[in-house]
Amino acid sequence: MDAVNKVLTTMTGFLFGPYMLVIYFGTGIYLTFRTKGIQFRKFGLAFKSMFGKKKTGDGEIRSFWALATALSSCIGVGNIAAVAAALAIGGPGAIFWMWVAAIFGMATKYSEIALAMKYREKDDNGVWHGGAMYVLKNGLSNHKALAKFLGGFFAFAATFVGLISCNMLQTNTVVSSLDAYSVPAWLIGLIFAVLTGAVVIGGVKRLGRVTSILTPVMGCIYLLAGLVILILHADQILPSIGLIVTSAFQGKAATGGFAGATIGFAIRQGVTRGIMSNEAGIGSSAMIHATASVDHPCEQAVFGIVEVFFDTIVVCTMTALVILTTGVWNSGETSAALSAHAFSVGLPGEWGSIIVIVATILFAFSTLLGWSWYAETGMTFLFGDKVVKPFRFVWCVFAFLGSVINVSVVWNLADTVNGLMALPNLISLWIFAAVVVKLTDSYFGKGKKNQV
Repeated sequence: MDAVNKVLTTMTGFLFGPYMLVIYFGTGIYLTFRTKGIQFRKFGLAFKSMFGKKKTGDGEIRSFWALATALSSCIGVGNIAAVAAALAIGGPGAIFWMWVAAIFGMATKYSEIALAMKYREKDDNGVWHGGAMYVLKNGLSNHKALAKFLGGFFAFAATFVGLISCNMLQTNTVVSSLDAYSVPAWLIGLIFAVLTGAVVIGGVKRLGRVTSILTPVMGCIYLLAGLVILILHADQILPSIGLIVTSAFQGKAATGGFAGATIGFAIRQGVTRGIMSNEAGIGSSAMIHATASVDHPCEQAVFGIVEVFFDTIVVCTMTALVILTTGVWNSGETSAALSAHAFSVGLPGEWGSIIVIVATILFAFSTLLGWSWYAETGMTFLFGDKVVKPFRFVWCVFAFLGSVINVSVVWNLADTVNGLMALPNLISLWIFAAVVVKLTDSYFGKGKKNQV
């Protein structure tokens, strides 16, 4: 088992290592160039669109519901733990590079959604499905064997990562967060399974309705708690931001964190954690955006800009500033423990610990819900819509199992597959970049009503 874990760790290190990060980062820069800086030009339109018309064109759910579900899947435990880990290991400068990666990641996410909308298709029940697998299948019609292989691998990876990392691991994380309160693990698993079943068995429309309420609520709770801490430590906000910027170009590690002393390592930690958080380049959230009812692919694609902005620039930055302003970033702790320590120091009494626990539960549950659709889409692509209903029950069973079993090699394997999942998606982005440009020009062309 140790040997297997070592191999998986090595593979994951490569998939999220320097060479692959250059590809992730390069893809964002390339798509920013090809779309003429879509994230800058249409930043205002992206936010304005959230309050626009409700449902037009073909699709299953409203545009905002799709955005809420996408945010529910990417705003998760990683916003608490991964940001803290990046800061503790890579130093404050890692947060700056997380911002940079997110800015270019907005163009990546925009392109993923535009392509998913362009090449989506209906199943036999009339439900829309899209994502990298359908982009490859319907876009590479002259290379069916290659499209089938790449698309099938992406679909398998989405299903596997969904069941393990974004289902079982979420329940397992909640069990760990409540360990001090002696809550039976099986009871937590049962509650999660029942609540999950009440949502996912109802299909994508019920999923959209629930996440459209859950996502804003959980986001507001976390951000308001963080805002209170920043107000109480207002004198440390500017120094903390200054530390982030200066450390990005000088290198500054947490106490005992020798590896974070280099600028290169700060860049790696920031970009890696940013990608894991907002999933730009992974291709996951495009699958739920592809169900939206809109008149043009780019009408939904602009929500990708909002998605990355809220996940990384807003939520991740709040976590980082809370840790820095409370002065605990070099305490020697890391991951979720560091975030919990920061909130405990920043808020009076037990409120800090309570907020982190509540956020962990809500973030974990929302990730579990959002990824249920991604895994279901993967299964539908591989085996057809006949597996949809049985798979929804399987998803609930896995939510329970995550609370009572602990097999570390499975988690490591899921991380590896998550990295591999990005490969077909990145390939599709480079192959069909010209299609993204064409769609963008057709929607935002000169004289169009969509100009801002």
